[in-house]
Amino acid sequence: MSAGRLNVIGGHLNTRGCNLVPEKTSASKYRYTLNWNGILTKDQQQFFEDNGYLVIKKLVPQYEIEMYKKRFEEICMKQVTIPRMTMMRDVSIAKSEFVAGEQAITKIQDYYMDPVMFSYLHSPRILQYVEAITGPDIMAVHSMLINKPPDTGKKTSRHPLHQDLHYFIFRPEDRIVASWTAMQKIDRTNGCLVVLPGTHKGPLKEHQYPKWEGGVNKMYHGIVDYDENAPRVHLVMDEGDTVFFHPLLIHGSGTNISQGYRKAISGHFASSECHYIPPEGTTHETLAKEVVGVAKKKFGDDVEVTFEDISSIRFQLVQGVRKNL
Repeated sequence: MSAGRLNVIGGHLNTRGCNLVPEKTSASKYRYTLNWNGILTKDQQQFFEDNGYLVIKKLVPQYEIEMYKKRFEEICMKQVTIPRMTMMRDVSIAKSEFVAGEQAITKIQDYYMDPVMFSYLHSPRILQYVEAITGPDIMAVHSMLINKPPDTGKKTSRHPLHQDLHYFIFRPEDRIVASWTAMQKIDRTNGCLVVLPGTHKGPLKEHQYPKWEGGVNKMYHGIVDYDENAPRVHLVMDEGDTVFFHPLLIHGSGTNISQGYRKAISGHFASSECHYIPPEGTTHETLAKEVVGVAKKKFGDDVEVTFEDISSIRFQLVQGVRKNL
């Protein structure tokens, strides 16, 4: 494969035009990357090892982005109905009678039943980089399209700093990775991602709902204790740019102070060799109870369901062989 000349700008690695040769590396030198298929250059691999994320410029072509935008509009306008998909509204507009259609939905989760959206999760462009983290046997374990709304003044459009591993009860964490693709120009004006480089080397921290006066969206948990002076990088991204990051990387997103909605599509992937851990007695326990409570509210209190059951329903094999997950 070929991609440009390698350069680093604002924490981004641009790879267009480079001949990517498989790296023969020792297991002792690299912990967070396997580079199974040699897609990562030496500099890219080291950047991910050091920082816990990597931005690939223009990875997803415009025609695919337009396809996802159109499908999102069709879903919001109820022109198509997708089973098991969760539609979310921002807490500040949840009960508004004046917001409808695409503007009423701020996030859809679990789009794996929709063949159009699901094409993102099994895209060879995405999976070639996922494989460098997880190895060849890959499960898609979570999916979202985020439609961050213009903030109403209550600052509810921001997402608190968190670690994605908080939501996953399987390990090892180093064989899990997120992909997050900008569907338009994204910067600090419309609420770009902010990351704390290197924090993937730390532990999973306790998460709770932040005590924000304007309210907090459902399941938007934030880290209770972190170094507020730690260096931050705001990921300014163009349409099609994609960031891959470790599930322990501390990240969030800012308030959307623009007049438009900010769109991104994302997925989480894990090696199918990962295994479940019981949430009891861990930092996952409170979340597990909340998730089970939501499921029982939806399907009835008499339904016997566990956090593992709810998690595994979403999982889809996208490459290789299904093993543990």
